[in-house]
Amino acid sequence: MTIATQASEDVRQSNVLLDYRHVRQASESLISNLSAEDCALQAADFVSPAKWHLAHTSWFFETFILLQALPDYEAFDSRFQVLFNSYYNGVGEQFSRPKRHLLSRPSLDEVLAYRHHVDQAIYSLQASDLDQQASLIRLGLHHEQQHQELLLMDTKYNFFQNPLYPAICSSDEFSYAASLEEMAFVSFSGGLKTIGANEQDEFCFDNETPLHSCYLPDFQLSNRLVTNGEYLKFIQEGGYNEPSFWLSDGWSALQQDLTQQKPLLQTPLYWVQQQGRWFEFSLHGLTPMDPNRPVCHLSFYEAHAYAQWAGCRLPSEAEWEVAAIQNSDSMSQMFDVCWQWTQSAYAPYPGFKVANGAVGEYNGKFMCNQMVLRGGCALTPKGHVRPSYRNFFYPKDQWPMTGLRLAKDV
Repeated sequence: MTIATQASEDVRQSNVLLDYRHVRQASESLISNLSAEDCALQAADFVSPAKWHLAHTSWFFETFILLQALPDYEAFDSRFQVLFNSYYNGVGEQFSRPKRHLLSRPSLDEVLAYRHHVDQAIYSLQASDLDQQASLIRLGLHHEQQHQELLLMDTKYNFFQNPLYPAICSSDEFSYAASLEEMAFVSFSGGLKTIGANEQDEFCFDNETPLHSCYLPDFQLSNRLVTNGEYLKFIQEGGYNEPSFWLSDGWSALQQDLTQQKPLLQTPLYWVQQQGRWFEFSLHGLTPMDPNRPVCHLSFYEAHAYAQWAGCRLPSEAEWEVAAIQNSDSMSQMFDVCWQWTQSAYAPYPGFKVANGAVGEYNGKFMCNQMVLRGGCALTPKGHVRPSYRNFFYPKDQWPMTGLRLAKDV
């Protein structure tokens, strides 16, 4: 090995550890304003306690790297292999997701000690082990960044159940600007387009691969996201009461709430009406609704219904990616406000192959009954977004930070 080659490897290994330290510290900073009681909340089975997110991300490094790379590694607590396994059937048993709020033990302090135990073991990896495990460490870091976003979205949902509507963070954190420009539609030429990610270049998840060609007709995308005020007009004009705007499953969900005498949710998730005024709950507490801010926390069904009402449609994920790559100066709010629903079902790209082993369960087994979202949101860690990123949720989900961009055929 030449001196130059050795130096290059040393820099690469150093960068991996610097990134590791940065991401791991960022997770713990997210709970700096939360109490131990806050970190144990789980208001519904589709969210998780903040404490669980902190533990699970450490479980990932311990399970897929330390227990494999270090024969003498001593687990912090072998029982955590079950408690903090999310959905990896190939690894073993998992604790029931809807019951994560019952895990008062281990305490928050013990979970933080677990994280630091894992961190020290990662920092102690020999250069050869670090080089061999570098790709898995990168995957673990991007996995943790996903959970940083989920921790905030889950905590927001948990706090929304509190009639005090408590704030989670200061007013300048995780904020985004209002949309003051008039909505217009930007035209994009169709033809044979290449989308997806090349895993040989920079980091990407396996579901973004392989690069492949698809044919698109000419299309248009709105230059910005739909706003609160525009969505309020849809509500006021009876959009939730007109079945022609709704997909069958979405309309059925609305009617099921009626027959079961549940409160019929006919607004975005975090809208609250008090004394004739609309307010919106966010990480900053309950504040007057700004009609010019992009509307957030819509289900796919709501986004689709609004698009129909507006005489438009949702973009396909290929259209969205082509527009993002072209990076037109006329397009705004692509990555930093809300994840944007597309009309594309979450399915494998042509030629996609699931990775070997339990880590192959990361994305591939969820390619059914979910819809693709593109972009990013105000809670997404910096550097974690890219044009090829494929997020995915169930059509009924409102709790993620999801918004709406319109599309039109030419």
